[in-house]
Amino acid sequence: MNNQTEFTVAEAIVKELIQAEVDVVYGIVSIHNMPIYDALLREGSIRIVTARGESGAVNMADGYARATGKLGVVITSTGAGAGNGAGSLTETWNSGTPLLHITGEADSHYIGTDQRFIHEAKDQLKMMDGANKTAYLLKRPKQITPFMRKAIKEALTVPTGPVTISIPTNFQTQIIPQNQLIEVASVQEPEVKISIPADVTEKITTAKRPVIWAGNGVIASGASEELQLLVDTIQPAVVTSESGKGSIPENHPLCIGHFAASPQVEELLKTSDLLISIGVRFRGGETNGWTLPVPENHINIDLNPDAFNRNFDTLYTLVGDAKAVLHEINSVLENKEINPDEAFVDEVKAARQAVRDDLRSQIGPYGEVADIMREQLPENTILVTDVTIPGYTWGNKLFDIYEPRNYLYMTGGGIGQGLPMAIGAQIGQSEKPVVLIAGDGGFMVNAGEMITAIQEETPLIILLFDDGGYGILRYYQEAAYGRRTSVDLVNPDFVMMAKSMGFESEKVRSVDEFKQGLANAIASKKPYMVVVDVEAVGVLEYKDSDEYIASFRPKHG
Repeated sequence: MNNQTEFTVAEAIVKELIQAEVDVVYGIVSIHNMPIYDALLREGSIRIVTARGESGAVNMADGYARATGKLGVVITSTGAGAGNGAGSLTETWNSGTPLLHITGEADSHYIGTDQRFIHEAKDQLKMMDGANKTAYLLKRPKQITPFMRKAIKEALTVPTGPVTISIPTNFQTQIIPQNQLIEVASVQEPEVKISIPADVTEKITTAKRPVIWAGNGVIASGASEELQLLVDTIQPAVVTSESGKGSIPENHPLCIGHFAASPQVEELLKTSDLLISIGVRFRGGETNGWTLPVPENHINIDLNPDAFNRNFDTLYTLVGDAKAVLHEINSVLENKEINPDEAFVDEVKAARQAVRDDLRSQIGPYGEVADIMREQLPENTILVTDVTIPGYTWGNKLFDIYEPRNYLYMTGGGIGQGLPMAIGAQIGQSEKPVVLIAGDGGFMVNAGEMITAIQEETPLIILLFDDGGYGILRYYQEAAYGRRTSVDLVNPDFVMMAKSMGFESEKVRSVDEFKQGLANAIASKKPYMVVVDVEAVGVLEYKDSDEYIASFRPKHG
């Protein structure tokens, strides 16, 4: 046994992870990161979760970070391994999840020499920079401590996001002095004084048709209580971005929810005299391609100054932490007379019901499926929706979320990342049930991670909606061209596959069978897959705009 006493770069990396209060790392061991894994093993306090692919490992760290609010950490191999993680890193970048990706690099003497060192990439740093918020290459082993701290701080600084650090293989075992880097200036954080301009206060107090648009910034800053107090005070319509689901309980009578692109919300915005947006990115898919009518009186609250006029014009952008800014606004409003318009409040409540009724009228039996899920599953259930028709037509709207961080989805739109993300969420929040809505096409992308769920004893429930292919692409091809290709898939027997992995599983062919199947899954308290036969239960008639369909056809530039 090696009783190592020397202090190495690998041990310095683990020491900094401990200082950053990291308690779980996800990844795949390799000859390019083996010294780091050994240092983790010897230190002993950080849980190591082994994925079956780098792409899934990144998703797990991402899901963990979103569900907990902590830094996600993933370790991959070099070159091909780092590249395998790149697609999932783009998802993490899209969602703005704080994540540290630790990867190896070729021996420092061979980087950029084109000598074909094992796992060498032409330019790994450039590849990683393209998939991340930023990427760094360690050049001096003795400076690993400030290097690590810089990367972790960058991941956690708004706009948050993934940061990759590449550690050359020969540096990882290099013995370095165990000197102390002490940041004495950061021990005492100065108190931040927030002043709300009088004009802003006046616009809030005099508005008769206010709308609040709540995004992930509310969740990231822990501002849900402050948001609810503001809502109770000014009685606005509340819409949320998909990332903002759970920022306010979705059974609140004024919470319309993730229905911003609906005709009812468009009408409310058209006649609104004030919009307060809080930590919202205003993504194209949630704003009808940035065509929603935003009122001139638009107050935007965001910690990132680049949110100013980014997707919609903002009359006032208040740059600051949402929790602190909302706290100050609420304090100012305590001394003001505010008289909400009761007719407008009634209008908001009617719109809240109308958007749900309209959606239910379009989705056949799946409104009942959503109701069964919400009735049977505990209030604190974490829902993960992969990129699949059930996920983005009704799962992300009709399943009410009552707490922040209880809803995860694929922000960047890449299929198949839901399973590993659900595993990461379950590891991060072991006391909460985790349920994944997935489609058969996307599910097979990372199906191997089912065995990770078994190995890590994560009792998640998978609701697999099987329509035998890429359902949405079938629709788009048929609508655009009147023909289709490459969208009908040969699938395994999913129940047999799940059971071979160690899951309990069953196939359901009706709403009543789904009700019983979900009850069985909940009662088992083990990893469980319910396979929904979409052909039998009902194929959802999806419809997009004629304009979007036309965009796939030949046209003049």
